[in-house]
Amino acid sequence: MKKLLSLGLLLSGILSLTAFLGSLYKAWRLYILTPVSAPTLIYHFSMYLPDNRNSFFEGIIQGAERAAEELNSAVSIHSIDPAKNELETAAFTGVDGVIVCPYLDDALARRQLEKLSQYQMPAVLINHNLPNDRPWPFIGVNNFDMGRRIGMLSMLPGGEPVRLAVVYSDKAPGIYAERELVEMGISAALENRLEGAILRYRTNLNPLDAETLLVRLFRGGNGSDAGSAETAGFPGEGSMAINTIVFTDPADTIAAAQTLVDLNLVGRMQVIGFGADAGVTESIRKGIISASVVINSDRIGYEAVRSLAAIRTTGYTSTSIDTGIDIITGGNL
Repeated sequence: MKKLLSLGLLLSGILSLTAFLGSLYKAWRLYILTPVSAPTLIYHFSMYLPDNRNSFFEGIIQGAERAAEELNSAVSIHSIDPAKNELETAAFTGVDGVIVCPYLDDALARRQLEKLSQYQMPAVLINHNLPNDRPWPFIGVNNFDMGRRIGMLSMLPGGEPVRLAVVYSDKAPGIYAERELVEMGISAALENRLEGAILRYRTNLNPLDAETLLVRLFRGGNGSDAGSAETAGFPGEGSMAINTIVFTDPADTIAAAQTLVDLNLVGRMQVIGFGADAGVTESIRKGIISASVVINSDRIGYEAVRSLAAIRTTGYTSTSIDTGIDIITGGNL
C-alpha cells in the first residue's frame, strides 16, 4: 500500500514538474517573440532648410539625425521657403525646438523667429546669422575668416596682381547672404595685391548655370551679356582680364571645371572651388582647379541639435559655435 502511495506521489510530482517546465517554456517563447517596444523619445526638433538638397545640406541633415539618435530624440526636416509658410506655423507645432537656416530675406526670417520667441520656443540658427538685440545661438562658419582664407589661396606667385571674381549661388544661400563679409575677408588678405574691385556673379538652382555663366563670360566679349551677372564688365581687355575666379557651391565648381576644359582655359585661370565632392577633388588632382574650401556641414547639423538639447535641459548654450573650414589642395589629397 505504501509503495502504491509513494509511486502515486512520484508520478504526481513528475506531472507537476512537466507542467511547470512547459509553462516556463511557453513564457520564454512568448518573451523572445514579442517585439520590444521602442523607448519614448525625449525630444522632437524641427529643422527648416532651403529646398535645395545638395551635398552641403544633406550633410547638415545627416549630422542632425546622428545627434538626435544619440539623444534618443527625433528631428524632422521642413522647408524654409517663405511661400510654403512652414516656419510661419512652427510655433504651433508643439515641437521642443527649431533649427533654422535663414533664407535670403532676413527681415522675414527675423519676424518668424521673433514669433517663436514670443511662444518661448527655443531656436538655433545655422549657416547664416541674423543680427538681433537678443541674438539666437548660431552654428556655422565665420564668413569673414572664410574670405580671408580664400584671399590667402588667391595670392599669385611673384606678387602678380590678383583680378578676382566670386560666383555666389542660390544653392548656397548662407554664403550669398553674407557676401560682404566674404569679400571683406578676401580684401583684407590680399591688401594691395588685389587689383580693382571684386567682381560678383550669381548662379541659380540649376546645376549647369555655372557652365552657362562661364561660356557667356569667356565667349561673350566683355561679359556684359552674362545673364546671371550682378556686376557686368571686367577691368582691362575683355573677360580674360580676370585671373582668379572663386566658386561657393560644389555643383558650380564641378560644372565650371568641365567648362574650363571645354574652353581650353585650364592653366590660364586660377580657380578656387568649394566642397569635397568626388568631382571637385578629381579636378584638383588633374590640376584644373587649384584648391577647394570645405565646410563641415555634418558638424553644423550635429552641433545644432546638441545645442537645442542643451537649452532644453540646462536653459542655456553657447551663443556661437564656429565649425571652421578646411582647405583641399593637391598637396593634401
